[in-house]
Amino acid sequence: MDMQYDKIRIKDLEIFANHGVFPEETRLGQKFLVSLTMHMDTRAAGKSDDLSESINYGEVSSFITSYMRENTFKLIEAAAENLAEALLLRYPLLKGLTLELKKPWAPVGLPLDTVSVEISRFWHKAYIGIGSNMGDKKGYLDQAVRSINETDGCQIEKVSSYLVTEPYGGIEQDDFLNACLILKTWLSPHALLERLHEIEQAAHRQRVIRWGPRTLDLDILMYDDLIMETEDLIIPHVEMHMREFVLKPLAEIAPYKRHPVLHRTIAQLEADMCAQK
Repeated sequence: MDMQYDKIRIKDLEIFANHGVFPEETRLGQKFLVSLTMHMDTRAAGKSDDLSESINYGEVSSFITSYMRENTFKLIEAAAENLAEALLLRYPLLKGLTLELKKPWAPVGLPLDTVSVEISRFWHKAYIGIGSNMGDKKGYLDQAVRSINETDGCQIEKVSSYLVTEPYGGIEQDDFLNACLILKTWLSPHALLERLHEIEQAAHRQRVIRWGPRTLDLDILMYDDLIMETEDLIIPHVEMHMREFVLKPLAEIAPYKRHPVLHRTIAQLEADMCAQK
């Protein structure tokens, strides 16, 4: 995934900070080494020779140093995760990063040189379908949009118009109000699914009858160009290309997004469905 981006690297930035499981580690402090690879497009800066078109690695180094000194974590895994998230939020030009946090001479009672953790975190683009056919339908959709956008690691880029549609699946029930949104997120597909389920539960969603009425329905339609299948999650959504209440609002905000399996744009899939009527 990172091969499509250019890279700026900071290697072995030395920082004295207070992280560790043992009290003496957080009280006395110790040396840490941080290496960072920033994935971004450097062409604009390369053409203009203007620092404002790039990320200032000196400023990034200062930010990392301050963050590591001002925060305390027991685990280097937690320090790395929180630092990575802080960097992604602070620097909009970052497409993603690979961060290695080293802890020299970790206190394990053995002749050990260095312990380290390395993580990669990237921004991804997810396409979400939302729907409701119980109670205050618009209120449920509005709240879902707010809740998603307020989730750490989630930034909504576009929301479609709300569309009134007939129920799907042959069960007699009220009409739905449907929409789609485009989401920028660093959450993994399963982490995103878990968060969507939490938002559904907050809206008192009950999974009783398949295709039955619901206060709120949130589906991951696509996630970048990912193709995956697990017991609880299939991406892209297996029936999205057959559902007008998905294709119509999605075509409004992402007409040229290509379905990774069918290799047709959303606009083409919508046109195909209209032609079959």
